[in-house]
Amino acid sequence: MSETETYYEFGTAADRWDRARMFFEAKEYLTAARILGGLVGEAPEQVAPRLLLARSYYHSARLGKAEEELRRVLELDPVETYAHLMLGRTLERQGRDADAAPHLRMAAALTGDFTPGTDRS
Repeated sequence: MSETETYYEFGTAADRWDRARMFFEAKEYLTAARILGGLVGEAPEQVAPRLLLARSYYHSARLGKAEEELRRVLELDPVETYAHLMLGRTLERQGRDADAAPHLRMAAALTGDFTPGTDRS
């Protein structure tokens, strides 16, 4: 084990997934991201680890990395409602409201959650 590696980066993919979720739930977002980064590298086509990685980045204020992962999630699954919502919120948090709006509208459309008075055309 190198000095940059830790015990929680070892084990089966299932073990590391469980560990990453545990760290995320404990609000240890950077540790969760570190574990999830390895999982995403091993299985880049899987949406769930990538989405949790994006959430970890978002909660640790690494907004550029969160945006990157969310855009990749949407490439893999264009109707992933939560990814649209999170990407919209991530862009808003960066002061990019105009970029956020289409993703927030898409999330609302996918869930049928239209705010009264909004244009539905």
